[in-house]
Amino acid sequence: MDKWLYRASLALVIVGLLVSIYMTIYKVTSNESMCLGSGDCSTVNASRYASVNNFPVAAIGILGYAAILGTLLFEKRNSFFRQNGTLMIFGMALTGFIFTVWLIYVEIALLKAICPFCVTSQVAMTLIFILAVIRLIKNPQS
Repeated sequence: MDKWLYRASLALVIVGLLVSIYMTIYKVTSNESMCLGSGDCSTVNASRYASVNNFPVAAIGILGYAAILGTLLFEKRNSFFRQNGTLMIFGMALTGFIFTVWLIYVEIALLKAICPFCVTSQVAMTLIFILAVIRLIKNPQS
């Protein structure tokens, strides 16, 4: 396992997880003071796209980032994850990336508002996906 790819993936997942936690708290509390710098995060957060069946999109991010984090951490400790972790992370990162592309479309085309926290998560997930592809290419058997 390439230590640089592992550490970079781990760092990006932690960033994404922290942003998702922050945005979930913001969504649940509707605390406008948490929207730093731009009113656009308020626009995005108040939109109908900020929830799926009354479940905050940011909370979906928490679940996704936590799943990737858990898989990364178990890769070194468990034979199942050591053998399958690279492919599992690729699958989760691909799913997250596709969802990210949808959210970027929603922000730019439909809402015409850019949330800086959302962009941070979107960049993190995109980079996680790129690293997952590189890891899969470098280590295809696992």
